[in-house]
Amino acid sequence: MNNLHVRKGDNVKVLTGKDKGKTGKILATDPKTAMVLVEGVNIATHHIKPRSATEQGGRKKVEAPIAASNVQIICPSCGKSVRARHQEIDGKNARVCAKCGASLDAALKADKADKKAKKAADKKAKKAKDEATEEVAEETKAKKTTAKKTNKKAETTEVPVDNGTDGKTE
Repeated sequence: MNNLHVRKGDNVKVLTGKDKGKTGKILATDPKTAMVLVEGVNIATHHIKPRSATEQGGRKKVEAPIAASNVQIICPSCGKSVRARHQEIDGKNARVCAKCGASLDAALKADKADKKAKKAADKKAKKAKDEATEEVAEETKAKKTTAKKTNKKAETTEVPVDNGTDGKTE
């Protein structure tokens, strides 16, 4: 198995080919073939045939893999496309920027931590919204039940007036 100098989630710059100079995030890597999928780079058109009468065919634009040797990591601290050096930090091997010495792996961990924090905040907001909706629903339900009770009372208090004719006319 070949090791690549880039990983999923890295921001990279394309060095050669029709998309030279474009930047994007790595969506997937294949170490066996040394190919990577970069977001918004090397767009190919796939023709899709409808498989049933209800399914619709057409053309779909997708990212095609490019050689890992044609991309270079963008350092999050200095903002330049750089080579990655390997260094031992806190007993673990890490990739560092060859120009400024900043850790390239720490940026990924920070991104993941940001995503986790955002996800937790979204979950908390959704929970608060659900609770608020539930409270409003309970208030509405309480109002409806009191309205029904008052309507029932009004219906039972109305008594038909009997003037003793039993519906017969004279």
